Amino acid sequence: MVDNLKYGTYLAAMTTLRLIALDDTVVFPGMSITLSVDTGDDRRVFLVPRHGTEYAAIGVVADVVEQVRLPGRGAAVVLNGLFRGVAGAARPSADGSLRVEVEERPDQTPPASRTVELEREYRAVVQEILDLRGDDGRVSAFVRSITEPGALADTAGYAPDLTFENKRELLQALDVVERLRLALELQRNRLSELQVRKRIREDVESDTQNQQRQYFLRRQLESIRKELGEDSGSVVEEYRTKIAAAGMPDAVREQAERELGRFEKIGEQSPESSIIRTYLDWLLAIPWSQRSEERLDPVHARAVLDADHAGLEDVKDRITEYLAVRKLRAERGVADDRRSGVILALVGPPGTGKTSIGESIARATGRKFVRMSLGGVRDEAEIRGHRRTYIGALPGRLVRALRDAGTMNPVIMLDEVDKLGADWRGDPSAALLEVLDPAQNHSFRDHYLDVELDLSQVLFIATANVGDSIPGPLLDRMELIRFDGYTTPEKVAIARGYLWPRQVERNGLRPDEVTIEDAVLNTVVADYTREAGVRQLERELGTVLRKTATKIASGTAPPVVIDTDAVRSALGRPKFFQEAAVRTAVPGVATGLAVTGAGGDVLFVEAAAMPGRDGLQLTGQLGDVMKESARIALSYVRSHASALGIGEQAFADRQFHVHVPAGAIPKDGPSAGVTIATALTSLLTGRPVRHTVGMTGEVTLQGRVLPIGGVKQKVLAAHAAGLTDVIVPERNRADLDEVPAHVRDQLRFHPVTSVDEALAIALEPPGVALAA
Repeated sequence: MVDNLKYGTYLAAMTTLRLIALDDTVVFPGMSITLSVDTGDDRRVFLVPRHGTEYAAIGVVADVVEQVRLPGRGAAVVLNGLFRGVAGAARPSADGSLRVEVEERPDQTPPASRTVELEREYRAVVQEILDLRGDDGRVSAFVRSITEPGALADTAGYAPDLTFENKRELLQALDVVERLRLALELQRNRLSELQVRKRIREDVESDTQNQQRQYFLRRQLESIRKELGEDSGSVVEEYRTKIAAAGMPDAVREQAERELGRFEKIGEQSPESSIIRTYLDWLLAIPWSQRSEERLDPVHARAVLDADHAGLEDVKDRITEYLAVRKLRAERGVADDRRSGVILALVGPPGTGKTSIGESIARATGRKFVRMSLGGVRDEAEIRGHRRTYIGALPGRLVRALRDAGTMNPVIMLDEVDKLGADWRGDPSAALLEVLDPAQNHSFRDHYLDVELDLSQVLFIATANVGDSIPGPLLDRMELIRFDGYTTPEKVAIARGYLWPRQVERNGLRPDEVTIEDAVLNTVVADYTREAGVRQLERELGTVLRKTATKIASGTAPPVVIDTDAVRSALGRPKFFQEAAVRTAVPGVATGLAVTGAGGDVLFVEAAAMPGRDGLQLTGQLGDVMKESARIALSYVRSHASALGIGEQAFADRQFHVHVPAGAIPKDGPSAGVTIATALTSLLTGRPVRHTVGMTGEVTLQGRVLPIGGVKQKVLAAHAAGLTDVIVPERNRADLDEVPAHVRDQLRFHPVTSVDEALAIALEPPGVALAA
């Protein structure tokens, strides 16, 4: 057979040899091996690795160097591997042995340019391995004596760390260059393992030495403490004194004494002693017997709240009522009911003062204030703590809040409770169910302390931007107070009383160096902000004052009067406009009212018709509920076309498109139903919508207008946008009482029960066309 190899062409010799199977053993060329087998008169045999019943395709041709007769008619032979061979057809012989045709494949030496770098790197890796294993030099000398690259690669087969599969793969590599690469890779893996083992061994030895050193140092320290009279007994007595003075409940004191007894038995030299000391320190850190002297004066509390915040009457009334009830119970000797705690949930847009009013409540009641930010918290252990079995365990945030407050009756604000998360570590909102339940929180149990904590005297105040994202069972345990945002006069009052003085101070100015009129503040509110809160307003005022500070620092003589021109110069062109008149000047556009996470807002619903198949296209990133409202509105208009003065041909071969601008903002909810119906009717009748009218309400296929939520926020948004007429569902008439009186006086409300009533108010009379 002629075999075309990479390094030349040679004639492969075929020979028939006795097959000797080697179970889970691989012999390489150049190796010597002694086997307890009888080879008869054969001078050469073929050694093939075998695993189970599977034979390797490539083996080694070996010379029989010596035959030995063993006692008991046994035989042994000494074999020396010569070169590789490829097994062919096999057949049994007359003497019972198995003979196989073998294609002899001695190594073909490749060009030196292809192997010199591999040989050099292989020798270097092997030398590092030998250094790590403590070679005495004999193996190194053996490796250095090998000059053939194939034989050098085969030395990897001597490695005891290589598996049977690794060795068989190396044996089957007939190409010398590929074999050398494979051997280098296997030796690199061995080197990496040996280096890791060495590091582990060194680390273990280092840790052992450190432990022994620390043990001797502790023993010396213990002896020194005994000489000074400061042994562990004095530490135990110190803890015992602190426990006695802490005013703990009986069950907690018993637990502390049990842990102290364990500490006394095991001594300070035990590794567990630090865990017990940390636990006792946390038990002692809780102010078990400390209470803030509560000021039960509703008049004083209301004065403090009014001084700190404008508006927010609901929460002020609730805190005043709470103090009044507490005062009456105290004066009449009624014992405190541990199941009658107060848990308020302040829900409203950002910047409306939810967080800051918590500090005012604490100041008004004479309590300590602690804020817990829950935004993004995903681990249930953040609330309940970790069990002491974990390394580095700590109590939960509530225990830490009591420690920070130093009293058992603080005001604890659970900020951003609507942004709690949940994952495989648990659901923190579920852990809060017990904390915020007045019927259970008198016996709250932290996982770390594992004792009962009385949280019934804590005044919990939770804040959230959106109430819908708070789990229902948790929301059910809290008394909901909505912050619906501020009106323009309230924002001007807040700016005058709070924001302006604070920004004047922050920008290094004195109050007498800069002045501003309320009319100018009103301009900033109306033209540069459109929010429920006042954060953006404060930022805009800060920008104006920074420009003013720059002028004064540059040489302008104070005082500086901030007028409208100065505002325009500092803030640029107005950012918001009252555009209802322009947007609704053409038929098919109606002004709707909505509630977002940032408060109430005005949105324009646009409708258009075009030739095409019957259908409705919706755009503006609308949610499923809002899409259904649009389909209901179109179905109502089509089913009542004659009553609305719309011809049947108006729907023939026409496609309708409803779009709600600000397409980057997701929108959803049923309250835009009446607005969409009005826009479609305006389009099909050619009657524009009055530019002074805003509307909200859910519609049914029968044309009824159903109640919706967020009326106060929607009305405030309509007022801020310059609208004068607001259409609301009849069943929301009672909600209008929540609207501030001065806003109600400037608006006309139209409670309706059907779409027909809404259209009669919203649409211009027939024949009236407005200029765009």
